[in-house]
Amino acid sequence: MALVKRREYPVRRWHSAKASTSNVLLPRIEKPPAIDYEKLRELCGIDGLKDMQNGVLQTTEEAHQSFMDNYKNVFVKKPKKLGFPIHSENREHQKSLQSLTVTQNATGKTSTEKVDKSKTKKEWPIDAITHDVRDYLPLLHKQRKIEDPELIRLENLKTLRRISKKLPFQRTAADNDRLFNILRTFSYFKQHIPDHVLKELCVVAVHETWKDPDFTIFGNTGLHMVLQGTVTALTDPYLNEDDGAMLRSPTPLLPTETEITLGAGEFFGTLTKVEGRDIGSKVYSVVTKDSNCEFLKVTAKDYARVIEQIRQREHTEKVNLLLSCGQYKLWPRQPLLKVAELIEWIHYPPNTVLASEEYKAPYVAHIKEGTAVIIKQINVVIHVPGGKKEKRTKQVVMGRLGPSESFAELSVLMKEQITCSVVTATKMTLGVIRPEKIKDLDETTIKLFKQSSNRTFGDLTKDEIQSEYMKQELKREWNEFKHGVLLDVINSKGIRPGYGKWAK
Repeated sequence: MALVKRREYPVRRWHSAKASTSNVLLPRIEKPPAIDYEKLRELCGIDGLKDMQNGVLQTTEEAHQSFMDNYKNVFVKKPKKLGFPIHSENREHQKSLQSLTVTQNATGKTSTEKVDKSKTKKEWPIDAITHDVRDYLPLLHKQRKIEDPELIRLENLKTLRRISKKLPFQRTAADNDRLFNILRTFSYFKQHIPDHVLKELCVVAVHETWKDPDFTIFGNTGLHMVLQGTVTALTDPYLNEDDGAMLRSPTPLLPTETEITLGAGEFFGTLTKVEGRDIGSKVYSVVTKDSNCEFLKVTAKDYARVIEQIRQREHTEKVNLLLSCGQYKLWPRQPLLKVAELIEWIHYPPNTVLASEEYKAPYVAHIKEGTAVIIKQINVVIHVPGGKKEKRTKQVVMGRLGPSESFAELSVLMKEQITCSVVTATKMTLGVIRPEKIKDLDETTIKLFKQSSNRTFGDLTKDEIQSEYMKQELKREWNEFKHGVLLDVINSKGIRPGYGKWAK
């Protein structure tokens, strides 16, 4: 099959009588059609056509008619360009749309009747040709999978197998994040391991494959998650869900009539090292039932190392928080480390009362992030309708506390009331020390606490509080006066914000 090449200049046909004076120009074809030469040879081989080589001098009428009926098949038709891909499942539907029969009635008018050949075929979303692009979007995009929990679980297991087969140093941060998001959907990790620990465990998790059936896997070396295949538990229990549980010695084996089979997505083994058992102990062990069983494993050594790293990192963070507070900078190193071990992290939203005036503080707090407002109470005389005066208690904002500051040390140590109220102004992260933990400190550390700490805004006098209250009240009244004057000016000209043409 090839394209017929034409000359780029006009072709002249010379007449026999007037060859020197007249000529006829043939029309120029810009895009010549493609010819299938195999079909052309078959067409020229029809019996009865004029052929000088074989001695045929005249074409018969039947051969001429057959040639004229079939010569159009020599030209190759160009494929139609469609706006969406044609799949095998909708070809029958398109043929049914194109198979139209033209009939003529008695009056001579033509009518079109659609012949539906796809009634027994699969229905297509588009029943007719439309001009709405939304009807063709399903042809361009993949259909969403059914959100079946079981299908999602199987897909997650496939992803775990694919990512965990990489060595820990080959996995990227995106791979570890994907592992974390999948593992946290399983009940064991969700109930027993915090998220910040699980993120670290995803980095050290490894993939194991056991090709042979009836092979014993010792579960006391780490936590195993079945990714493919099935295993049978040898002992009861087969999973360590309580770190403080005591195991019987010798290892309690399951009876032969009792069989516990674990499939994909189930766990066996332990994260903490089993004390008092040798390496070959069958505690938490299983036997493979299928070939090519795959597991995601976190060894007990890696888990202990991750926990120790997290503990050291948090301890360093607590020591740095204490050193950022001014009263702890001159402390010796040893008491500082003891106090840092007692700190625990607490997060609070805005507008939360941390401590109330004239009450004992719940803890000693060191601010890591956020700000808090210090509020003092004052008794004032106000005028009420009817010309009477009454005494009421008002609250005055006396200051703020920010990062690297602390409060309530003396209130907890001396077991006395705090001198002001502390309310969060933003989201806050505090490192707090509970009163019951302070009792465990030695006398030297407690004396350091008392010597280096001051009462939070405890040196304020009544005159200072009264003066601050007057300033705030005057500022509030002035703002209300300005706002009232502004509204009077606007309303005097008939302008009402939010109504009419001022609604926008």
